[in-house]
Amino acid sequence: MTMSPRTRKLALTVHVSTSVGWLGAVVTFLVLAVIGVASSDVNLVRAIDLISRPLAWWVLVPLSFASLLTGVIGSVGTSWGLIRHYWVLFKLVLNVVATAILLLYTRTVDIYADLAERPDTTIEALRAPTFVVHAAAATLILLAAMVLAIYKPRGLTPYGLRKRREQAAASLA
Repeated sequence: MTMSPRTRKLALTVHVSTSVGWLGAVVTFLVLAVIGVASSDVNLVRAIDLISRPLAWWVLVPLSFASLLTGVIGSVGTSWGLIRHYWVLFKLVLNVVATAILLLYTRTVDIYADLAERPDTTIEALRAPTFVVHAAAATLILLAAMVLAIYKPRGLTPYGLRKRREQAAASLA
């Protein structure tokens, strides 16, 4: 099923918006993580650990799912297809992997937020270098997906090649 041009543009707009929002939220998380690791102010580090939980659960997770869902809808409803072109397939894999890691990582975010709620927790225990590592990796993954979306490298999957041959044969008949 192919979407109408108007519907396709709407789906693409929503997908790009949620994907860019996700990237922006990850970069925000990265900046906060760097500040948290570099700061010697225990209250600032505590505040960053506390804000990390709602940022992860209310911003990062919803945007990751929205990006995944709108990407699937957009690809299924267009000639690109979900598994016809390698670049679409790679974007799908990057999105699924990033979302899965994010969901697993929310446990770590919750642990640091719980520590930050305790007033006796030291700055050493509050510092979260893991936030920097994971946010930097997520930024690279999302940038890779963006590059794939912009450059759309050529290459059909075996499924895509088969579909192309079927379409060519059907047009000759």
